[in-house]
Amino acid sequence: MAVSKVDDRLWSVQDVSEYLGIPVHTLYAWRSAMTGPPGRIVGRRLRYRPQDVRDWVAALPTEIAG
Repeated sequence: MAVSKVDDRLWSVQDVSEYLGIPVHTLYAWRSAMTGPPGRIVGRRLRYRPQDVRDWVAALPTEIAG
């Protein structure tokens, strides 16, 4: 997925999956649990604003569980 800084298009579930390096089904599980990045339904599709995903990642705790 090549995304430029001026690319304002909404990301698909597949785009976010690739960006985060996680399976698509994990995104849907997070959405069901209301814990993942904020997404929006556009028409009949789930879409994400790239900045919302980046902000969500930036807000994650940095400590390692152990």
